[in-house]
This record gives sequence, C-alpha cells and structure tokens, in this order.
Amino acid sequence: MSDTEFHDDLVTPRTAAANDLPDRFFDRFMFNAHPVDRTGPSIVLGCGLYPTRNVIDGFTVVVAGAEQHNLRWSTELDATDWRGGGPFRFEMLEANRAWRLVLDDNPSGLAFDLTWRARTPAWVGDVEVHNSDDSTPTRFEHLVQSGLHHGWLTVGGVRTQVDGWYGQRDRSRGVRTMSGGQGLHLWFQAQFPDRSVGFLLVEDRRGGRILLEGSVMHAGGTGAGGGAGGLDPIVDVRHDLRFNGELDLRSGTVEVTTASGRTCLIDCDASAGGGFLAGGGYGGQHGRPRGRDHVEHDVYPLDGTVSPRTLDTALTDRLTAFSWDGTAGTGIFEFAHSRSPSYVYQATLRGPVRPVDWAWPSCVKSANGQS
Repeated sequence: MSDTEFHDDLVTPRTAAANDLPDRFFDRFMFNAHPVDRTGPSIVLGCGLYPTRNVIDGFTVVVAGAEQHNLRWSTELDATDWRGGGPFRFEMLEANRAWRLVLDDNPSGLAFDLTWRARTPAWVGDVEVHNSDDSTPTRFEHLVQSGLHHGWLTVGGVRTQVDGWYGQRDRSRGVRTMSGGQGLHLWFQAQFPDRSVGFLLVEDRRGGRILLEGSVMHAGGTGAGGGAGGLDPIVDVRHDLRFNGELDLRSGTVEVTTASGRTCLIDCDASAGGGFLAGGGYGGQHGRPRGRDHVEHDVYPLDGTVSPRTLDTALTDRLTAFSWDGTAGTGIFEFAHSRSPSYVYQATLRGPVRPVDWAWPSCVKSANGQS
C-alpha cells in the first residue's frame, strides 16, 4: 500500500455508521516535534477515537529543561465534531501531506499551534500479531512518515517559535490487543537531513522476534537503492543497548539492514531524559470512558525520582542524538524494557559488525558491491 492509498482522515460519524466496527476498534495518531539539533523542548502528542465506546481522548507530553509537563484529556465522542476534544483540535489539511494541530490555553500551561508538512514518503504496513493466550488478535493499519513543523509552542508562559523542527507522525487504525509476554519494544525514528530511518521491533522475553516493520524513507521521495517512492524497507535489525538499573535507556548502537542489501550502523545517545509516556496515559487509560470534558495534568521532575521502573508503564519516547558514519541526526527513540524478572535484555549485535555501506549523502553502493 502506498501513502497515496492510505485513507489518512480519521473515522467520521458517517463512516462509523456505515461499517460494523469491532468493539476494540481505534483510529488514532501521534506526532512528535523537536529541534533539529536536540536543543529546546521536545513534544509528543496524540489523539484517538473509539467510536464503539463513545470516547475521544488525547495527550501532550513536553520535556523542557529539568521537567516533563503532561496533559491528558478525554470526553464523550458524540459531544464533539470528531475533530478534537477539550483544549485540542486537529485538521488534516492534505491527505498524507499536511496536518494542523492546535492546543488552546488550559490549566497545564501548555499550548501550541503547529502545522506539519511531509518531507518523506510514508511507510504503510498491516500489522497482525496472534496473541499467545488466543485472545482477539492485534490487527491494524500502520503508517509512519517524517515531516517538518512550523508554528509556536508555549510552556509555562514562555513562547518558543517552531521553525522547521523535525516531526515523525504515526497513524494507526484497527484492533490492538497485544497481551503480555513482550520483553523489548523499540519504535526507532532517526532523522537525518536527507532521510528518516524508522522501524517498529518487538521481541518476546526469550529474545525471539514478534514483529519487525519499517523503512528508510528518503526526503523528497527519492534515494539511491530505495524502492518505489524513495522507500527502502527494513528487513533486519540488530541492537546493543545500555539500560541502567531503572530500565532507562542511556545509549546504544543499532544496525539496520534494508531490502536493497544495505546496512547502516547508528550510534544512539539517549541521556537527555524524560519522554515517559505514562504522562500521556499509556498505562491503560486510552479509550476508557472518563465522562465529558475530563482534563488532568501534572509535572514529572527529571531528577531520577521518576523512571520506567516507577511509573505505570515503562514505555518512553526519548529525544535522542544519533550518529551515522560521522553524520549527526536526532529523533525519538521509543523503548520499553520489560519489568518482569523473567526477562533479561540480550544484545543481538554481537561478533563482527557488518561494514557500513551507506555513503553520505546518498546510498551509492549495495552489499554485493554493485552500484
């Protein structure tokens, strides 16, 4: 499926009424935004519609300095126009190309008006995972795409201009019921000037692979060695990650292999802190009826007292500095290390490292030496 074939607009009352939606159906999106050089605030925001539960909800997480600011909101879907709730509203300006995201004044002290425009084609796939407990399988459409944000952000009364900030978006719809048994979850989005390297990798507690999907997405829709529309699907990932005693990722190395036979070795510095998605309601709050016009907010100090081990979910979206063959990049490295005592992280990037064969600024040589 190409990005032009992906139905980018969220479900509407008419489409919901015309389809027999399963009980756990969702339709949602997530965006992140951060300066190209990793200075200044980092934003993660999202919104989801759950028509069979009459719920629309969302969140905003902003890491600024030594604090993480969190806003969570929820309301009854039939009390809205299905295009936002509480202080948040969104508009798809052009399918698979441009969105506007607005957070009005609210008690959290967070506000923004951002316009995101695509800089790469989208990777689109169908995720299907059968759970070990024979419950309803996870099955959903999934899109990721890199773009640039323009607009402004306010945190605690301080306004920051957003001018060309990197932003990865994630769109998904379907049924997601993944039950326990996961050991490691990685959603990796490394932004470089001419491409985005994005994948979703899930491993079980024995280190076996449950899921791998993603692509190298070339800016402008082209790239040497890429597939149709500038996409080069990712077919293998190896990793050597370093977590501290609180299960917080600090650094690591990731090796990506693509369908064209290229490899890319990326070093990761995840020491910036914050991005804990418990602040966005990822500990089981999404899709739960909370009544009409529910809004809550809090602040996490980033002094070590809050960590993946202490919160109700270990899932973290960390603003990370990347380095690939001497070229600097930045992006969001989402991770969750299981807190189960049955799981011990095991690096898969062991032994001789494959030679890096992605040249900068474009891929010019494949693994077999052919141009």
